[in-house]
Amino acid sequence: MKKLFVTLKNIFSIEELRNRIIYTVLLLLVFRLGSYIVLPGIEPSLLTANRGGILGMIDLFLGGAFLKASIFALGIMPYISASIVLQLLQVALPSFQKLQKEGESGRKKINQYTRFLTIVITLAQSFGYLTTTIPKEAILVDYWFFVFTSMVILTTGTMFTMWLGERITERGIGNGISMLIMIGIVSRLPVAMIQEGTSRFESQEFLIFIVEMVFLFFVVMGVVMLTQATRKIPVQYAKQVVGNKVYGGQRQYIPLKINAAGVMPIIFAQSLMFLPALIPTILPESDVATWIGANFADYTKLGYNILFALLIILFTYFYTAIQVDPNRISEDIKRNNGFIPGIKPGPQTSEYIDTILSKITLPGAVFLAVIATLPAFAVRLGVTSEFAQFYGGTSLLIMVGVILDTLQQINSYLLMRRYEGLMKSGKVKDRSQNSAVA
Repeated sequence: MKKLFVTLKNIFSIEELRNRIIYTVLLLLVFRLGSYIVLPGIEPSLLTANRGGILGMIDLFLGGAFLKASIFALGIMPYISASIVLQLLQVALPSFQKLQKEGESGRKKINQYTRFLTIVITLAQSFGYLTTTIPKEAILVDYWFFVFTSMVILTTGTMFTMWLGERITERGIGNGISMLIMIGIVSRLPVAMIQEGTSRFESQEFLIFIVEMVFLFFVVMGVVMLTQATRKIPVQYAKQVVGNKVYGGQRQYIPLKINAAGVMPIIFAQSLMFLPALIPTILPESDVATWIGANFADYTKLGYNILFALLIILFTYFYTAIQVDPNRISEDIKRNNGFIPGIKPGPQTSEYIDTILSKITLPGAVFLAVIATLPAFAVRLGVTSEFAQFYGGTSLLIMVGVILDTLQQINSYLLMRRYEGLMKSGKVKDRSQNSAVA
């Protein structure tokens, strides 16, 4: 405990780090306050209070703003959708590939296109949200006037949250967009935990609640392992003589992540799994549509989870292929006069990296699918649906990933000032020691 307080003291003794943390906390407070401001023209007591199903899952990522009909009801999700579309376009279209290679100027153009697309997506999503989610009896003004003004407000709210995220990234700590999503998820955790604990205490099942918390701890540790696990490929660089000095000749490693795709496969798969729920509404009198809705629209059903897991595995391979290019890695190694021991430079190196990537992606994809389906098993075992969402899925992966990324950034500030880091892998004991970060 004493070591923890010393570390916290070291963190706040660094002026730049202290200012970044305070700045981040203030912007996150603004974001949370905005989620409680209801759209004008609505009677909040008449809003739908159902937190189950698909709407409940969306509301979880938005920290309760979705079902409250707040000005941040759509949050940062349209911006994420626009970013995904632009990422796919960079793979599919040569013109966007060219922009990607132009460096800073190309990145600015892509960001500008992303913002424009965010506005278009937000307008479309806000219209669907207002006309399908908000009950007409809760609207106190003219219906279409309310829809028009609320579309403007929701679009403005999304662009403001995007601005908050960018400011956190530039002047705060951590990735701003990810932080906004995480703070929305985390804000629901205490309430869900209290509800679960209360229900267990009332039914005199205190021991079961302890078992649930222990199991949750091990699930979180498993997600941390999945997030951090890497396969190191050794690379030997040739020696170069420049004047009287010898450079190079060192062996380094290329870290290939077991889960290079992150949470994107779950997001893609989850988007497709919304479709079975829409089929019965489109074909209400069809027996096939009814069967599909009964088996594939409920996330606790076996059919839903099997299809969900298969889609996650497929999308993991797809997104890994987008994120990691063996040919580019091979060219970079060759350009820097390096080689993998026992492997010829060029196509053989690319093929070798691709083979390793394929081997490590399979267990990563299977483990990701297991983590994503754990909430359904938790509900089956009697855990409340809201608390079960923290046993896996996108919410837990985002929380763990963002927290680890933020801790690494704080750790880097501490190490630069020769303080002992938060993580065991990077301890620097004293200013006079020239120890390397592991």
